[in-house]
Amino acid sequence: MTTTLLNDLRARLPDLKERVSQDMPEVEVLHKDYLALFEVLKSVHGYDMLMDLTCVDWGLSLADWPGASRFSLAVHLLSSTHKSYIRVIMHIQNDMPPPSLSRLYPAADWHEREAFDMFGIQFQGHPDLKRILMWEGYPYHPLLKDFPLAGIETDLPAPDVAEATKAKVIAAPMMGGPFRASGQETASQAEPQALDESWTEAKIKPSCPQK
Repeated sequence: MTTTLLNDLRARLPDLKERVSQDMPEVEVLHKDYLALFEVLKSVHGYDMLMDLTCVDWGLSLADWPGASRFSLAVHLLSSTHKSYIRVIMHIQNDMPPPSLSRLYPAADWHEREAFDMFGIQFQGHPDLKRILMWEGYPYHPLLKDFPLAGIETDLPAPDVAEATKAKVIAAPMMGGPFRASGQETASQAEPQALDESWTEAKIKPSCPQK
């Protein structure tokens, strides 16, 4: 990160932290400074395009660790003037839903809806926070670590079609999962590991224990 940018951000937001990154400048921000940081980045430093907003689920086991957060937001901005990127990380506390960025960046509307749909993240102030990939009323969030990649059978969203076809829906059926964070001491060191659920194979892999 350029010294000028970092010094200015720290002067305005003293609790901001710089993070080590290989591809672009990266900072970590607290919930209380989340909106203020993006206002400064857009109005002062020219980061006028929101390229991506997504979520990381560190796993169920990490939620019980003192000071740890299960979810982190990762937001990528681009300055169309300076042709530079920046990544912003915020760890979400269970009782503190992040504010919506849709007022500052209209593109955040759909990205936040996807994070809500796939991870169950609520965004305060979002103009229309509803599902964008799964249907309304779907009871799960498919990108959570405890959602099995083998899918969960649910009723079809259209009762008349379900009655006529007697069919079910299995979301995201594929081999592997569910993912669990490994037993490391810190969230940043925890590399998610997949439990082998080779349910699509006719025979059990030799390396897999019999269930």
